[in-house]
Amino acid sequence: MIGLGLSLVGAYGVYLVYTAVAFGWRGFRVSPAVLRRARRRGGVEEWLAQAGLDGVQPSQFFAAVGLIFVVAVALSFALLGAILPALAIGGFAATYPAVSYRARRRRRRQTTAEAWPRMIEEMALLTGSLGRSIPQALFEVGARGPEEMRPAFASAHREWMLTTDFARTVAVLKARLADVTADVACETLLVAHEIGGADLERRLAALVDDRAADVQGRKDALAEQAGVRFARKFVLIVPTGMALAGLSIGNGRGAFQTAAGQIAAMFAVLVVIGCWVWSGRIMRLPDEERVFG
Repeated sequence: MIGLGLSLVGAYGVYLVYTAVAFGWRGFRVSPAVLRRARRRGGVEEWLAQAGLDGVQPSQFFAAVGLIFVVAVALSFALLGAILPALAIGGFAATYPAVSYRARRRRRRQTTAEAWPRMIEEMALLTGSLGRSIPQALFEVGARGPEEMRPAFASAHREWMLTTDFARTVAVLKARLADVTADVACETLLVAHEIGGADLERRLAALVDDRAADVQGRKDALAEQAGVRFARKFVLIVPTGMALAGLSIGNGRGAFQTAAGQIAAMFAVLVVIGCWVWSGRIMRLPDEERVFG
């Protein structure tokens, strides 16, 4: 009975840690309030769009998380023969989709951030010297943009062909790209399209300078963090290696199956997870907020 109680408490603790890290939930309730849940669902959809997975439903994402949790718990239990550390390891493994999508989102945002200054310069040239209309210049540049951005521009182009409503077209493009620079560039082009003005080229040049400075600053910061990011991997490698070595020494596997051994192992796993999360947070570069999202 005591073992069952400890298992339930440990499982719920892992659930609270996972939901706090992955979804930003706070408190000790099973789920946030209804209003907050609705806002979070929108946030998850935007997050998936930024990772280039706007076709993936949040329910599919959570299903993948649940499947990985079950598989990781089963494998860990088969290896250790202890339920509490297996639950902790399963909770940590279940964060893999979120971590993977976050890395994909970061790479995609870096690619688009580096591409936007050149694309804005092309739009300034097309709308200025070559006399293209703003929508035409936007679609021409988007068709030659990075592969990750082309589907979003294609969707916006279809919207323009169907409605010739540039405001709706820009809204489609912003929703598909879900990027700060895209928001600013699209809003600048929308204002210029609706009210006109001869200083569009000057405004686009200022936007290019601002975006180029931001991209270079982030590149410098990531370069300085390269050594620390490599060392961070040992937070997982060293404890895992020591645990596997301990299993093969004497009655190492049996020690994990005792009540004290399970509690100690679960505590050690949670400490490793905490160190991993903490080290990742202190190295995280701040994201710009989407003002025009």
